Amino acid sequence: MDVIALVGASGTGKSHRALVVAHEHNIDTIIDDGLLIKNSKIVAGRSAKSESSKIMAVRRAIFMEEAHAQEVREAITNVEPNRILVLGTSINMIEKIIKILGLPPLNKVIMIEDIATASEINIARESRLKEGKHVIPVPTIELKPHFSGYLIDPLEIFFKKPKSRRRKIGEKSIVRPIFSYYGKLLISDAVISAIVDYVTTNDPQIPRAHQINVKNSHDEEKGISISLDVTVKYGNSLWDIAYQAQGRIKNMVEHMTGLVVKEVNISVKRLSTD
Repeated sequence: MDVIALVGASGTGKSHRALVVAHEHNIDTIIDDGLLIKNSKIVAGRSAKSESSKIMAVRRAIFMEEAHAQEVREAITNVEPNRILVLGTSINMIEKIIKILGLPPLNKVIMIEDIATASEINIARESRLKEGKHVIPVPTIELKPHFSGYLIDPLEIFFKKPKSRRRKIGEKSIVRPIFSYYGKLLISDAVISAIVDYVTTNDPQIPRAHQINVKNSHDEEKGISISLDVTVKYGNSLWDIAYQAQGRIKNMVEHMTGLVVKEVNISVKRLSTD
């Protein structure tokens, strides 16, 4: 099975161009925003665009719910795709999806800038920002049982053939997700710090956390960096406790916020004999 990535920032027209890319590269299966699509039919999954908030949409798109991920894994095994096109906002996101779904390593990466002009990308962004329009690369009849947002209209794409003949290669649906109406959602660094403090001190071997610092660019593609100092009870392996705390912090922050945690740096500054 070959795995090909289509990478571009949110709203640059990836889903709009997915069927054309699939046609040109002989790809029979697409993974886009939580859906597994084969031959213009939804085989498994649930659209991230049907979620009620952006946080839930991000979690759905990267298959963070185990039941959702397992459903898609089993469907991939059953349909036996020859080539899969995975859409994502960054290579990091693509690799996370590949890992969760147990797919083979990437064979090829296609950037949206390679297949769309700057003008076309700007038009796609304006449609997303001003009108809240999103594209899902399946026909409306396929989408209705899966989507609770606002269906606008189908969009048919044609591939031009020699001698002015045309062959239809797919139909796509334009939708307005519910979360589009909530505007831009920002998560305060204070919220992330509170989560970090709670998760860290929930371990009885770490009575206190200090100097929690969150470097957050508010860019979901770049991720966030977390650093903190801790007090550890005397008599325990400092490396083991810090390493386990790193994993808990990363997993819980990503689970609760939908943000990507790039790194967690923990310094053991004090020992406690209490």
